[in-house]
Amino acid sequence: MEYKLFIDSDVVIDFFTDRAPHVNPASELFELNEQGSVKLFLSAVSINNIYHITRRFLGHHKALDAIEALIEMTEIVGTTKNEIFQALKNNFSDFEDSIQYSSALTIKDLDAIITRNIKDYRNSSIAVMTPLNFLKMKDKSES
Repeated sequence: MEYKLFIDSDVVIDFFTDRAPHVNPASELFELNEQGSVKLFLSAVSINNIYHITRRFLGHHKALDAIEALIEMTEIVGTTKNEIFQALKNNFSDFEDSIQYSSALTIKDLDAIITRNIKDYRNSSIAVMTPLNFLKMKDKSES
């Protein structure tokens, strides 16, 4: 079974910057994506934030290389006026997460939103999990 997962920018940043202790579960998600077990989706809005933060760790050129690799590894979901209007209505405390959530809502048959900030998505109608919790759930369901 291929899982369709929307990944929050924090998971991507953990992956590219080797942020301990979060890098291993994030890396495992990207490995599963490469193997075809999961399909990763990302909001276009996240790209700038990911670049900005990874640049501090990697420098400009390596951060751009990371962004290029990222767009090859994931499906990028656009953000339109509709998603912004929806984000204003979501009742989320973090507006960036609200926009990401609105983008996630456009993905047909999405299985989960993967983030380290579950509390920011408490009003989600989509399952929300940390990378580690998703991996445990996946392993359990395949046993």
